Amino acid sequence: MENTDKKFYLVREDVLPEAMKKTLDVKEMLERGKVESIADAVQQADLSRSAFYKYRDTVFPFSTIKKEKIISLFFHLEDRSGTLSKLLSVVANSGCNIVTLHQTIPLQSRANVTLSLNTSNITMEIDELLKELRKLEFVEKIEVLGTGA
Repeated sequence: MENTDKKFYLVREDVLPEAMKKTLDVKEMLERGKVESIADAVQQADLSRSAFYKYRDTVFPFSTIKKEKIISLFFHLEDRSGTLSKLLSVVANSGCNIVTLHQTIPLQSRANVTLSLNTSNITMEIDELLKELRKLEFVEKIEVLGTGA
Protein backbone atom coordinates (compact mmCIF):
# COMPACT_ATOMS: atom_id res chain seq x y z
CA MET A 1 0.00 0.00 0.00
CA GLU A 2 1.38 3.41 -0.95
CA ASN A 3 1.93 5.99 1.77
CA THR A 4 0.55 8.84 -0.33
CA ASP A 5 -2.43 9.18 2.01
CA LYS A 6 -0.22 10.09 5.00
CA LYS A 7 -0.71 13.47 6.64
CA PHE A 8 2.17 15.80 7.38
CA TYR A 9 2.48 18.27 10.23
CA LEU A 10 4.62 21.22 11.15
CA VAL A 11 5.66 20.65 14.77
CA ARG A 12 7.51 22.90 17.21
CA GLU A 13 10.95 21.58 18.20
CA ASP A 14 10.26 21.50 21.94
CA VAL A 15 7.58 18.81 21.51
CA LEU A 16 9.63 16.51 19.26
CA PRO A 17 10.87 13.26 20.80
CA GLU A 18 14.57 13.39 21.69
CA ALA A 19 15.41 10.74 19.06
CA MET A 20 13.99 12.95 16.29
CA LYS A 21 15.97 15.97 17.49
CA LYS A 22 19.15 13.90 17.61
CA THR A 23 18.42 12.54 14.12
CA LEU A 24 18.30 16.13 12.85
CA ASP A 25 21.62 16.78 14.60
CA VAL A 26 23.17 13.72 12.95
CA LYS A 27 21.90 14.76 9.53
CA GLU A 28 23.37 18.23 10.01
CA MET A 29 26.76 16.81 11.08
CA LEU A 30 26.81 14.60 7.99
CA GLU A 31 25.69 17.40 5.66
CA ARG A 32 28.34 19.78 6.95
CA GLY A 33 31.09 17.16 6.80
CA LYS A 34 31.77 17.41 10.55
CA VAL A 35 31.96 13.60 10.78
CA GLU A 36 33.25 10.91 8.46
CA SER A 37 30.47 8.38 8.89
CA ILE A 38 26.99 7.77 10.21
CA ALA A 39 28.55 5.68 12.98
CA ASP A 40 30.65 8.67 14.12
CA ALA A 41 27.68 11.03 13.94
CA VAL A 42 25.27 8.84 15.92
CA GLN A 43 27.95 8.25 18.55
CA GLN A 44 28.53 12.00 18.93
CA ALA A 45 24.78 12.64 19.14
CA ASP A 46 24.28 9.74 21.59
CA LEU A 47 21.71 8.16 19.26
CA SER A 48 21.34 4.53 18.22
CA ARG A 49 21.87 3.72 14.54
CA SER A 50 18.45 2.07 14.42
CA ALA A 51 16.76 5.24 15.69
CA PHE A 52 18.65 7.29 13.10
CA TYR A 53 17.55 4.98 10.26
CA LYS A 54 14.00 4.96 11.60
CA TYR A 55 13.68 8.77 11.45
CA ARG A 56 16.20 9.98 8.87
CA ASP A 57 13.77 10.00 5.95
CA THR A 58 10.80 11.24 7.96
CA VAL A 59 12.05 14.30 9.83
CA PHE A 60 13.49 17.40 8.16
CA PRO A 61 14.28 20.93 9.28
CA PHE A 62 11.57 23.30 8.09
CA SER A 63 14.14 25.37 6.17
CA THR A 64 15.18 22.31 4.12
CA ILE A 65 11.66 21.39 3.16
CA LYS A 66 10.81 24.99 2.40
CA LYS A 67 13.66 25.50 -0.06
CA GLU A 68 13.90 22.00 -1.51
CA LYS A 69 11.36 19.57 -2.78
CA ILE A 70 12.22 16.27 -1.14
CA ILE A 71 10.60 12.89 -1.65
CA SER A 72 11.70 9.70 0.08
CA LEU A 73 11.05 6.40 -1.64
CA PHE A 74 11.43 2.84 -0.35
CA PHE A 75 12.01 0.12 -2.95
CA HIS A 76 11.60 -3.65 -2.70
CA LEU A 77 13.93 -5.02 -5.39
CA GLU A 78 14.98 -8.36 -6.81
CA ASP A 79 18.71 -8.84 -6.27
CA ARG A 80 20.17 -8.89 -9.79
CA SER A 81 23.39 -7.58 -11.26
CA GLY A 82 23.02 -3.94 -12.36
CA THR A 83 19.70 -3.38 -10.58
CA LEU A 84 20.78 -0.36 -8.55
CA SER A 85 22.56 1.17 -11.54
CA LYS A 86 19.43 0.93 -13.70
CA LEU A 87 17.25 2.34 -10.93
CA LEU A 88 19.59 5.30 -10.41
CA SER A 89 19.75 5.91 -14.16
CA VAL A 90 15.96 6.38 -14.31
CA VAL A 91 16.17 8.77 -11.34
CA ALA A 92 19.02 10.75 -12.92
CA ASN A 93 17.22 10.96 -16.28
CA SER A 94 14.22 12.49 -14.51
CA GLY A 95 16.34 15.43 -13.33
CA CYS A 96 16.18 14.44 -9.65
CA ASN A 97 19.21 14.68 -7.40
CA ILE A 98 19.83 11.92 -4.86
CA VAL A 99 20.11 13.35 -1.35
CA THR A 100 20.49 10.04 0.52
CA LEU A 101 20.73 6.40 -0.50
CA HIS A 102 20.59 3.32 1.71
CA GLN A 103 20.67 -0.27 0.47
CA THR A 104 20.22 -3.33 2.65
CA ILE A 105 22.22 -6.49 2.28
CA PRO A 106 20.32 -8.79 -0.09
CA LEU A 107 18.49 -11.62 1.68
CA GLN A 108 16.59 -14.38 -0.14
CA SER A 109 17.35 -12.68 -3.48
CA ARG A 110 15.67 -9.45 -2.33
CA ALA A 111 17.10 -6.08 -1.33
CA ASN A 112 15.58 -2.86 -0.06
CA VAL A 113 16.71 0.58 -1.14
CA THR A 114 15.68 3.90 0.38
CA LEU A 115 16.23 7.03 -1.72
CA SER A 116 15.64 10.62 -0.70
CA LEU A 117 15.41 12.76 -3.82
CA ASN A 118 15.56 16.49 -4.39
CA THR A 119 12.92 17.03 -7.07
CA SER A 120 13.60 20.75 -7.61
CA ASN A 121 14.77 20.10 -11.19
CA ILE A 122 12.52 17.17 -12.07
CA THR A 123 11.50 17.11 -15.74
CA MET A 124 8.24 15.19 -15.22
CA GLU A 125 5.47 14.80 -12.67
CA ILE A 126 6.29 12.67 -9.60
CA ASP A 127 3.52 10.24 -10.57
CA GLU A 128 5.16 9.83 -13.97
CA LEU A 129 8.54 9.09 -12.36
CA LEU A 130 6.94 6.51 -10.06
CA LYS A 131 5.25 4.92 -13.08
CA GLU A 132 8.61 4.70 -14.90
CA LEU A 133 10.27 3.17 -11.84
CA ARG A 134 7.48 0.60 -11.42
CA LYS A 135 8.01 -0.48 -15.05
CA LEU A 136 11.48 -1.76 -14.17
CA GLU A 137 11.23 -5.56 -14.13
CA PHE A 138 13.21 -5.94 -10.90
CA VAL A 139 11.09 -3.46 -8.89
CA GLU A 140 8.59 -5.40 -6.81
CA LYS A 141 7.15 -2.49 -4.84
CA ILE A 142 7.69 1.23 -4.21
CA GLU A 143 6.51 3.03 -1.10
CA VAL A 144 6.45 6.80 -0.72
CA LEU A 145 7.81 7.39 2.78
CA GLY A 146 7.42 11.15 2.82
CA THR A 147 7.43 14.32 0.81
CA GLY A 148 8.26 17.95 1.41
CA ALA A 149 7.50 20.93 -0.78
